[in-house]
Amino acid sequence: MSTTNSNSSNNKRHTVVDSPYGPLTLVATDGFLSGLYMSGQRHRPAEESFGERVAAGEDPFPEVVRQLTAYFAGALTEFDLPVRLEGTDFQRSVWEQLVRIPYGQTWSYGELAARLGKPNASRAVGLANGKNPVGIIVPCHRVIGSSGSMTGYGGGIDRKVRLLAFESGAEQL
Repeated sequence: MSTTNSNSSNNKRHTVVDSPYGPLTLVATDGFLSGLYMSGQRHRPAEESFGERVAAGEDPFPEVVRQLTAYFAGALTEFDLPVRLEGTDFQRSVWEQLVRIPYGQTWSYGELAARLGKPNASRAVGLANGKNPVGIIVPCHRVIGSSGSMTGYGGGIDRKVRLLAFESGAEQL
């Protein structure tokens, strides 16, 4: 997966697709995926900020939908999509680490902070993780508490548990 940096743009559009976890709102900025939001998600931007609603068949959404479908079918373990992650430098550094967590595995917030070279920043890592704008594809659900606890997930703890169970092979969709 490749990422581009951006501070923002007015050239946004979105579509909504079904998933085993409920409707997913996909947002594109300047032709790059910049958002994947679940219904009821914490830190979900206002709907009017997503731009014009278009069909899922319009670029760049067909490839995103194809890869999400393959992921939910258990046939894809690593996404290969260009994304535009809009956030602070620190947030983007956290999100770039998230894509390094192998499918079916988890890292703790402390482990993620240590990998960033900031071993005392697990709280800041947790806050940045919670604001990840491209859930599932940038797998923030793979970060857990140091004790193995299912703490914090913008899409809800129940979805986090289900996603982790799915990736470990314990739950079939």
